[in-house]
Amino acid sequence: MSSPFSSRRLVRIAGGVTVLILLGLLGFGVIGRSRPSAPPAPEPNLNVLLVTIDTLRADAVGAYGQPGGITPWIDRLASGGARFTNARAHNVVTLPSHANILSGRLPTEHGVRDNSGFRFPAALDTLATILKAHGYRTGAFVSAFPLDSRFGLARGFDDYDDRFADAARPAFLVQERSGPDTVASARRWIDSRPEGSWFCWVHLYEPHYPYSPPAALATRFGDAYHGDVSAADAALQPLLAPILSTGREGRTLVVLTSDHGESLGEHGEATHGVFAYEAALKVPLILYQPARVRPAVIDRPARHIDLLPTILDIVGLASPSGLAGNSLLPAMTGGRETAAAPTYFEALSASLTRRWAPLDGIVVDSMKYIELPIPELYDLKADPNERDNLATSEPVRVEALRVRLQQLRGPRGNAAAGAESTETRERLRSLGYASGASSGAPRFTEADDPKRLIGFDTRLQEIVGQYLAGDLQDALARCRALVREQPDMPLALFHLAHLERENGNLEGAIDALRKAVALVPDNVETVTGLGAYLTQANRAEEAIDLLDPLARREQADVEVLTTRAIALAKRRRFDEALASLSRARHEDPSNGRLLLETGTIQLMAGQRERAREAWNAALALNPNLARAHTSLGVLSLEERRPANAVEHWTAATSLDPREQRTILGVGLSLATAGRTAEARTALEFFVDHAPPSMFAGEIARARTVLATLR
Repeated sequence: MSSPFSSRRLVRIAGGVTVLILLGLLGFGVIGRSRPSAPPAPEPNLNVLLVTIDTLRADAVGAYGQPGGITPWIDRLASGGARFTNARAHNVVTLPSHANILSGRLPTEHGVRDNSGFRFPAALDTLATILKAHGYRTGAFVSAFPLDSRFGLARGFDDYDDRFADAARPAFLVQERSGPDTVASARRWIDSRPEGSWFCWVHLYEPHYPYSPPAALATRFGDAYHGDVSAADAALQPLLAPILSTGREGRTLVVLTSDHGESLGEHGEATHGVFAYEAALKVPLILYQPARVRPAVIDRPARHIDLLPTILDIVGLASPSGLAGNSLLPAMTGGRETAAAPTYFEALSASLTRRWAPLDGIVVDSMKYIELPIPELYDLKADPNERDNLATSEPVRVEALRVRLQQLRGPRGNAAAGAESTETRERLRSLGYASGASSGAPRFTEADDPKRLIGFDTRLQEIVGQYLAGDLQDALARCRALVREQPDMPLALFHLAHLERENGNLEGAIDALRKAVALVPDNVETVTGLGAYLTQANRAEEAIDLLDPLARREQADVEVLTTRAIALAKRRRFDEALASLSRARHEDPSNGRLLLETGTIQLMAGQRERAREAWNAALALNPNLARAHTSLGVLSLEERRPANAVEHWTAATSLDPREQRTILGVGLSLATAGRTAEARTALEFFVDHAPPSMFAGEIARARTVLATLR
């Protein structure tokens, strides 16, 4: 179908000179509404508050049509600012999406394509590095592990508050903290130095699965997801209320968006990460600064990569050269706009963790093309729910969009987490973890299309749900069945490994991870998990051999270095173990868990005072590290200071009741060693404080042992 503004039609409408002028304007993309008056001058001293709410669909916000008063604070922000109705992310998972927002670059440029195994490159500037270079005080306050500082986004921030993320992560879940806690930390930071301009990034995680809002909110808004959306909005009150109260006199620019949306069952996807339909791709985008941004509802397409140039434009700073994003300020001030650029998007998690076909695509005006073995084309204006795939009936349009997509992303290559070295492959092959086959680019067919396979993903999520609900045996049986049906699905093998280990079958867990590593030898999480299980099975030397090639990389992963250190310590190679942890601490200096592991290895090496210093330093970084308190308690007990031990254990078990199991183990070991007094202290503490609902059998055992102590 020809465009209504084709050159042939323009010739019929206008004379030759007019035609040339119009064609020239179209070519340079500057046709837009005229500028009624000069926009307000830039505000060089504005504070900048960037709020990102994880997994928040645009249509879950009141200002975007959700009824019932679900998000009153966001709605107030929207009513006084510019609300973009057609804003999209480029990725549908957390880390890459925030890399896009903070850098103004596409994932094809910065290289971060998934939550695991990628690191934002140190050579690229971000909003934090730019504003810090111009005198801003910079702080970030994040609420979930995918944004841990180890992944590279902390550079440029004076303070990067991710200290909650260094504790042990629960199975199948990421470490997170509540929105009110994150906001309270951000509020303290903002108030600590009232002078000077600041840039503060606040990330909330409430709407992410598994949803767990207060029961009253879930009931009021119909389901747990929307209850969590309301909880996130309420958490923002201490940040937004002071800014909204100042009106035009305020000195803070607020930018609020989400990293991606949530499918909520649409197109068969329960949550997000596999598909890139509008439910997961469209995001709210609100900018508020009454002196610079007039209240408006703007239908112009907007992208995450447009945010960095927009913010810099508003505060009067130049953007780095070569950015694909454009400032949205003209759209908010009535200035002359450039033509809306196409939106590139991708969803590669299923390709990287399940070995399904990779997904990417492009949105141009109202047309959306998704490149997969079974291609998809939607007219979003006529079909906003993406029900009518036009790819078969409109092959010419599909080909045109495919060409534009190719221009945006370049040749479709391997988006693996890291280039697999020859050494890595040879080492894996020698250990029996990889075949001798070539690792060339795979060929995908319609059988690999996520649309054909999404049912397996749903089943995997149901298995996780069963495990989290306490039904290990049924979850394990279902996971074994799924792996029999999909033996080449690394994520299913990874889940099976954990379930086998929980069931006491460590060799079965190792076997599952061996198969997963053979499929995805560059997946750091899988290789590290295998190394940890081998160490637990007293095969530490094999774990060291497995991890050494990955540890030798210039920017080695923190978990690789930590897991390798534990294996080295098992082999009593303490100096090497501590050196490995030192490298890990260099990569992730705010991680208290690394100091915790350092202290443990120092104690194994007989360095008691250094161990104590390390554990106290860990608590100084993160007072909520339960295991550090447990370890200091054990040290106190061995020094015959039982009251001090009890004090530490009380702190540890109030933070994490699972630490009771460690204290029980200490008591049983001391009893076996004939150290009666110390054993009694530990076992009595366990009996008196362990929750019977979690430890009924263990309590009975501890009482039996106590009865034998004289």
